[in-house]
Amino acid sequence: MHSIDNSKTSIGGISADRVAELRDTEGEVFRKARPKSAAKVGNGLPGFFGGVPMHWMKDWPTPFPILVESAKGAGITDIDGNKLDDFCLGDTGSMFGHSPPPVARAIRRQAGRGLTYMLPSEDALAIGPLLQERFGLPFWQIATTATDANRFALRVARAVTGREKILVFNGCYHGSVDETMVRLVDGKPVNRPGLAGEFRDLTRTAKVIEFNDVTALEAALKDRDVACVIAEPVLTNSCMVLADAGYHDALRRLTRAAGTLLLIDETHTISTGPGGYTRKYGLDPDLFVLGKPIAGGVPASVWGMSDDVATRYADYNRTKEPGYSGMGTTLSANPLQFATMRATLEEVMTEENYARMDKLAQRLDVGLSAAIERHRLPWHVARVGARVEFICAPGPLRNGAEAESAHAPELEAAIHVALVNRGVLIAPFHNMMLISPATSAAQVDRLIAAFGAVAAKLAA
Repeated sequence: MHSIDNSKTSIGGISADRVAELRDTEGEVFRKARPKSAAKVGNGLPGFFGGVPMHWMKDWPTPFPILVESAKGAGITDIDGNKLDDFCLGDTGSMFGHSPPPVARAIRRQAGRGLTYMLPSEDALAIGPLLQERFGLPFWQIATTATDANRFALRVARAVTGREKILVFNGCYHGSVDETMVRLVDGKPVNRPGLAGEFRDLTRTAKVIEFNDVTALEAALKDRDVACVIAEPVLTNSCMVLADAGYHDALRRLTRAAGTLLLIDETHTISTGPGGYTRKYGLDPDLFVLGKPIAGGVPASVWGMSDDVATRYADYNRTKEPGYSGMGTTLSANPLQFATMRATLEEVMTEENYARMDKLAQRLDVGLSAAIERHRLPWHVARVGARVEFICAPGPLRNGAEAESAHAPELEAAIHVALVNRGVLIAPFHNMMLISPATSAAQVDRLIAAFGAVAAKLAA
């Protein structure tokens, strides 16, 4: 549960008192609409540490988690019968909607054939060529989460370069990869605050710079000790930061000059198009990671290597001492992943679906921006394909430090609960909204109307 910092007089251009009032009144509306949920989970789910199956479920800004009865397409129904237009979509995990029909069929078919057996199925024969065609790199491996995929790819980068250090961007998000849990404070790299049980100085093996800063990038690479730059094409997990014109060209040019590999993590920016930001904007990574929606909601991820990296890694494997590589998990590359990934790549991640998603995302962008302008709020909207975010600060933002300063958790939490009470669910950790192939124009219009009503309340 978030609390209001009463030392602040204004949050995102809104008085702190008004934000607190909205949070309190909307919280009460939420509780009254969910008596069954309140009885079952209002004091926590029994048997779970902290009352939730996964700790981040406590980060939802609602008074208690919504207890879901069912989800289909772009909608969720809770056990009290409340229906929500879902724009969170599992924070990208269900970016193509809940249980897309081709994926549901693949699950039913595979369920009768076995769920895991550490051997490939015939679906695996199709997936390798599909990944090559879709994302451009020639060699692929399957993991279960993007965190795992990033870890494995970074191991390969260190193995083939013989270098220890990894370069990340301030404010980035790559799951729970240790090397990325660093940030800049007063221009100096430090461990991110709040890490549980972390006894190491992560900055010993990780460098951190601001996004969009070519000069800092060049300086960080000049010692030629960086094995890999791991980069989101767009910073996405706080307040969205788009790349400056020419920045990705500079990133590729400078990494090549320094003998440093470039890993592009598309786990969030796959919202851009069928081949992600990488294909749409012609990026040329050495390593590529995609998790979350790649199997239509079934836990799965992929990571790919260029021909050069694969050749160097094969050479490394021939000469390294025998033993466990520290890569791979037992349930990775299981036949359920193969079946659902194939269905997603062939039948769900289509040009037609993305065209529809992009069109509705543009409609959402325009509608939210109009409401912000109408109520004269010092906010802005950012978008990357089907991913839209309203930011309670002026923009555009250029780096992680600006994104952190723009984050207004008390205000955002109040808005999120108010939107739920108006039948709309957005991502809990920031103000992200996704358009799926199942999302309708009517749902987008309801979100715009709900956002406008909340903005009017705040700006009155």
